[in-house]
Amino acid sequence: MHGGKTGFAVKEFEQTSWLTKLQNKTNIPPFLSASLDLGEASVIETALQNNISTVCIDEAVGRRVARLHQLQLTGSIGIMIKAKNNGYPIDMQQSLNSMRKNGIWLSDQVINFAIEQTE
Repeated sequence: MHGGKTGFAVKEFEQTSWLTKLQNKTNIPPFLSASLDLGEASVIETALQNNISTVCIDEAVGRRVARLHQLQLTGSIGIMIKAKNNGYPIDMQQSLNSMRKNGIWLSDQVINFAIEQTE
């Protein structure tokens, strides 16, 4: 299911013009499909097929599997920090609050770090 169980931020993702979005479906090998959800498995397999060295995965299990495939990692907040620091119009505080309101657990330490990195 795209957007997870709640569809959080799907609309924002689809409307964003500054991300490169691949349209081709990815064939997921059995190991990945048995170990991860469809989104994480697709990200890892797409990276492997296209020689992409860094993937964006937030979940611990997905991160472990990505490391097993020698992929470098970032997360949603890392992407937001980079985008904000490259001049894209992201309201970090509003975005982080929205993540929390939608059930994404973020520690105060992570939120403070993200805000400090983009001031």
